[in-house]
Amino acid sequence: MDVIYLTHPQQVKNDKSTVMALGYFDGVHIGHQKVIQTAKTLAEKRGLLTSVMTFNPHPKEVLRKPAEPMRYITPLDKKIEIISNLGADQLFVVHFDQAFSKLTPQQFVDHYLIDLKVKHVVAGFDYSYGHLGKGTMETLPFHSRGVFEQTTVNKVELDELKVSSTLIRSKIVSGEVDQIFKLLGRNFEVEGKVVHGDKRGRTIGFPTANIKLVDRYMIPKLGVYAVTLKVKGKTFEGVCNIGYRPTFKDGEELPSIEVYLFDFNDEIYRESVSLSFLQYLRSEKKFGSIDELVQQIHADKIAAEKFFEEKKTK
Repeated sequence: MDVIYLTHPQQVKNDKSTVMALGYFDGVHIGHQKVIQTAKTLAEKRGLLTSVMTFNPHPKEVLRKPAEPMRYITPLDKKIEIISNLGADQLFVVHFDQAFSKLTPQQFVDHYLIDLKVKHVVAGFDYSYGHLGKGTMETLPFHSRGVFEQTTVNKVELDELKVSSTLIRSKIVSGEVDQIFKLLGRNFEVEGKVVHGDKRGRTIGFPTANIKLVDRYMIPKLGVYAVTLKVKGKTFEGVCNIGYRPTFKDGEELPSIEVYLFDFNDEIYRESVSLSFLQYLRSEKKFGSIDELVQQIHADKIAAEKFFEEKKTK
């Protein structure tokens, strides 16, 4: 997949005609996937390229006053990987800034769709474009000037709820990570590197890997989770504790992420890892003694192992 970065007001051109899927696509959830797959099907029928257009950073980061950095379900690099795996030929990443936000709906269509040789647009029913989001799927036929057609993808529902990035964010914040697979089509995952911690876990028989996130991922609710960790091409089961031994990055207070892997003795310091959250086990606790802590870790390990055993039998 070709990734093309665009910054307004540069001139944008495309060599080949394309079907374009439009959206922000944080999470690339099952609703987003339906939009992209619809574009791919239409493109294949017409012998055109399948393209996707997203924006970076999130418009809320730019338009919110005061400006505030966001955390993402899928930061840009992860989003690119997932969209590539869905079979898109091109991904246009448009830099969202104040200048871009002020484009009228017609200017957006002229410069970012017609100039890119778009012959068909696919987007969700609630997609909007142009200054203040005044352009909608209802106004798109007018702004298209007859150059391209469009397909509107209706909302995707699960358990009578609209599948959305907002819903998935709420599940992450509340620790309901077991509900996320059916919304994303995969488990909620973060990527990071193993860094040095205080090594207390080793002294009590439970060595942990301390994970430093490599991007602005959302962090689940504080507590203990059953997780899998992928490192060096292999996946291991374990328990993760998210808690406040505060660390600071860019003035932002972040919880620590520590993972204890079952039956694992390898040295993985500085290794890149992918951490998937499967089940919330319990809330964060303070312990009055080391013995209490050790007993609780034993209990967490047993609870997680039971979860994985039951998962394998389903």
